[in-house]
Amino acid sequence: MHVFYDKWNRAYNHVIRNLKGIEPDLLVFYDYPKQIRASIYSTNMIESFNNVIKRKAKPKAEFPTEQSLDTFIGIQAMSCNERYFNRIHKGFGQVQDTLESYFD
Repeated sequence: MHVFYDKWNRAYNHVIRNLKGIEPDLLVFYDYPKQIRASIYSTNMIESFNNVIKRKAKPKAEFPTEQSLDTFIGIQAMSCNERYFNRIHKGFGQVQDTLESYFD
């Protein structure tokens, strides 16, 4: 990273400054076991949930209040959680003990 900073600092000073500010969190997924890294940095689950929200909200055309929209999204999130509650995402079953030790 520091070689990158030295090379591009002059041309992209603002970007480099921002990168240095988030550097400790930028590649934090490397702290986790290799079996689950792809799941952590992938957005597939988020994109799938967003598609469900779009598909179910489309027939409603518009929501009368922001509160009704929040309630709708909350209900969809709870439904999604119930549907996938017992599912173990790829790689997480192999490293469950390791992950539990991180949070003890």
